[in-house]
Amino acid sequence: MTNAIVILFAAMALTTVLTNPRFEWETVGAYLFEIRILKGIGVSVGMTAVTMFLSLIFGTLVALMRMGSSRLMALVASGFIWVFRSIPMLVQLLFWYNLAALFPTLSLGIPWGPSFVTFDSNSLLGPLTAAVIGLTLHETAYIAELIRSGLLSLPAGQHQAAAALGMTPAQTFFRITAPQALRIIVPPMGNELISLLKATSLVSVISLADLLYSVQLIYAKNFQTVPLLIVAAIWYMVITGVLTLLQQRLERRLSRQSELKVKKGGSSL
Repeated sequence: MTNAIVILFAAMALTTVLTNPRFEWETVGAYLFEIRILKGIGVSVGMTAVTMFLSLIFGTLVALMRMGSSRLMALVASGFIWVFRSIPMLVQLLFWYNLAALFPTLSLGIPWGPSFVTFDSNSLLGPLTAAVIGLTLHETAYIAELIRSGLLSLPAGQHQAAAALGMTPAQTFFRITAPQALRIIVPPMGNELISLLKATSLVSVISLADLLYSVQLIYAKNFQTVPLLIVAAIWYMVITGVLTLLQQRLERRLSRQSELKVKKGGSSL
């Protein structure tokens, strides 16, 4: 009975959406593969890939700093995470985009001494650079906590056993800790990647031609607001679906590798 009710309401909703002429599905189809839309998709996906790559590197470093034996490093890492998790991503994007108002020029040199290289901030910090910096710093703070929680979930005795075998901290991390932590980190990391993709739509406020901004430029001229927003929604759903499938495939692969290791370990006893 419950399934029948769910199917009935789903059919009613689908029929309403498909038969309502105000959705203008012909316009949606006409703009779905429009060149400006496709270029915007490239910008959104490219920003997501670059930002996630940089965030993984910096997030790992920040997580290791916070877990390290140096109290100063741990304090610096904690402060970084607190600052960039507290400030909304939109505020960070606007701040980096308008950094030239604070520093018209950026210089490299000796403190309180001569400068070797000087850059014009307006030319250096364009919309794309400001977007990557803002997104990376924001994501690094969250990814650092994901990595730290994954590393802390592993038994401490493994580090002691590795040390007893004469393994260095680097060998312990890459051979023992990291492979096991990946199984714990991958699911929330996949969700973070999908959230990052959707968050790239915020860069439209700094006039960067991502998917959403490309759509906005088009409907500002032809006034087909709803159909073009549907185009953007469809593409976000498609890309999110692809990322979800890749995440599930990676999770299954890691699970199989873990099961094989357990079987090998059991057969050797």
